[in-house]
Amino acid sequence: MDSEATGLPADREQPPRGWKAIFATIWTGQAFSLMGSQVAQFALVWWLTRTTGSATVLATATLVALVPGIVLGPLSGALVDRWNRRLIMMCADSCAALVAAWLAYLFWSGSLQVWHVYIVMFVRSIAGGFHWPAMQASTSLLVPKEQLSRVAGLNQTLFGAMSIAAPPLGALLLELLPLHGMMAIDVVTATIAVSTMAAVHIPQPRRAEPASASPSSVWQDLHEGLRYVRGWPGMMALMVLAALISFLIVPAFSLVPVLVTRHYGGQALELGWINSAWGIGSLLGGLALSAWGGFRRRIVTSLVGLMGIGAGMLVVGFSPAPGLWLGLSGMFVAGFMMPIANGPFMAAIQTVVAPGMQGRVFTLLGSASSLMAPLSLAIAGPVADAFGVQVWYIVGGVASLVIGAGSFMVRPLMGIEDGARGSTPVSAAQPGEAVPAATPGSRAQPSAPWPV
Repeated sequence: MDSEATGLPADREQPPRGWKAIFATIWTGQAFSLMGSQVAQFALVWWLTRTTGSATVLATATLVALVPGIVLGPLSGALVDRWNRRLIMMCADSCAALVAAWLAYLFWSGSLQVWHVYIVMFVRSIAGGFHWPAMQASTSLLVPKEQLSRVAGLNQTLFGAMSIAAPPLGALLLELLPLHGMMAIDVVTATIAVSTMAAVHIPQPRRAEPASASPSSVWQDLHEGLRYVRGWPGMMALMVLAALISFLIVPAFSLVPVLVTRHYGGQALELGWINSAWGIGSLLGGLALSAWGGFRRRIVTSLVGLMGIGAGMLVVGFSPAPGLWLGLSGMFVAGFMMPIANGPFMAAIQTVVAPGMQGRVFTLLGSASSLMAPLSLAIAGPVADAFGVQVWYIVGGVASLVIGAGSFMVRPLMGIEDGARGSTPVSAAQPGEAVPAATPGSRAQPSAPWPV
């Protein structure tokens, strides 16, 4: 069938028959793996906290986990577009299982040190840097384009459910199991993910033959991806937007424990309520998106979601010290709107970006977003100490409302989905073909553009 008639990019084929069963198999395995990873992460953070009691150690662990995505992101995207994506995901899950098994042995033998945990977090971050874009890029070849928003909502629902279930489950298991037992759970769940992935077939995008006789190198592919994005004003606008939102929003949600203790005068119970309010909102928002699917133009749905996040943050920022219930309400609203903002953007990119280019596009967007996080986190502490922690919620909330509303007037951003109908010349480029650097056009972590 002609790609122009279907409205799909030229190297996108129709999803395989029985795609629901294939996707459900993969999704189930990944759900087990995500739960195991979340529980293991909870156990590692708690071990670092209990062993060292150092905020510097925890901040260092966060930076260690961020660095691979920032530095290796664009390169991993180029490799994802070259290699077999199914094998990439299987290797990433296997790698995570191996380092978890190594950490379990170190704890069991009594030789575990803090720097061992840093190594494990670093390796797991590298594995995730390959797994996430491979999974996102594979989804666009497995799922019909009209169902991508609902699938994104389903994924957001899963993340919301994990944010609710993983902390209390991790705390319960820590009472019953030693750390090496927690790591063993991660090994088992990763093995389940690898087994389910091995049982299915995932389509690969077609790679056009290069114009020259010699095959293109990884660096040429990376450069091609950069030109692909640079030649698409809508995608460049989205990357700038994601970087701004990352700078403004990430500190607010990183400072939730400080907000609870300093502003509301709460303890661990109140922190649990705040986290649960966010998680329940995210779960319900994902379910709503999965059932509804969003507006016809996905960009409209995402911008409405971004403004909703801003409204929720403002409620938190302006809530008085005795008004914990207002803070809970604001967190619930922000959590509910997060899937509404994230899911449609992911679906839009999966629809309009050529499958052979998606790995590079997803990782470039993720790098643009993640690059701002260390800078904003470095500023967050001193600003919160000087002006109060609520300032980040107020500034982030106002910025989300202003940027979300103002984006409706940015024509390249609003027209980003027009590439699916062939109106954007750069979107028709095939993998392996040159993309003119100056070609005008109209084309995103963690998951997602809004990095919370």
